[in-house]
Amino acid sequence: MRCTSGFMNKAIATAGLIFLSSVGYAQIRQRSELGFGLGTFNYTGDLARNYNFGNSKLAGTVLYRSNISSVVSFRASLTAGNLGASDNKNPIDAFAAKRASSFKLFLFEAATVFEYHFLDWRDTRRRLRFTPYVFAGFALFGISGGPPKNEEYSNVQAAIPFGIGIKYVVNPKWYVALEGGVRKTFFDYLDNISDEDPAYKNYQYGNKYDNDSYYFLGVTLTRTFYDIPCAVSPYR
Repeated sequence: MRCTSGFMNKAIATAGLIFLSSVGYAQIRQRSELGFGLGTFNYTGDLARNYNFGNSKLAGTVLYRSNISSVVSFRASLTAGNLGASDNKNPIDAFAAKRASSFKLFLFEAATVFEYHFLDWRDTRRRLRFTPYVFAGFALFGISGGPPKNEEYSNVQAAIPFGIGIKYVVNPKWYVALEGGVRKTFFDYLDNISDEDPAYKNYQYGNKYDNDSYYFLGVTLTRTFYDIPCAVSPYR
């Protein structure tokens, strides 16, 4: 009986340790991520009606992400790079060829977005290691450089960022994401061309009803930091 009792005590103690370890592990949550990325800025507006890979310029980003739930995350980022285009490269029409305008500027963006993941990609009980996602939010951007201004406007403007991406779990600490996003602005002077008077036939005017947009396409690498909640008494 003593041997049996001793065995039972050891078994109960071992089971208790396994249970407590499992509970403790379950409470470890992948809450925060820090990372960086490289990619390109691009543009559409009066010099380029459609996305043109030939107008891509190098850009970089740093980001912080908080994983609110298994499928929703909040992200704050800073992104910077060059932006530019030219009528001399594939002009959109005869007026653009005659206009022969171009611009190049430096753009700095601060953005906050929410991400929605279609799959519970961080569930360690499953073998799924990737998920597509969508995002949307709010951004402020500042610009410097470019040709002399034809109009008075602020160099700091607002934009609505949104887009899609896919994430992959390299290991429990490192994640990689490929993302493409649009920044819809309320601004028509990224290219310094807007509503000049066409009666003067100077070919410098654009479409004042069509605001400019810019884009970020890139790859990010983030490291996860684990959050271990403090134990709480169930009798409180």
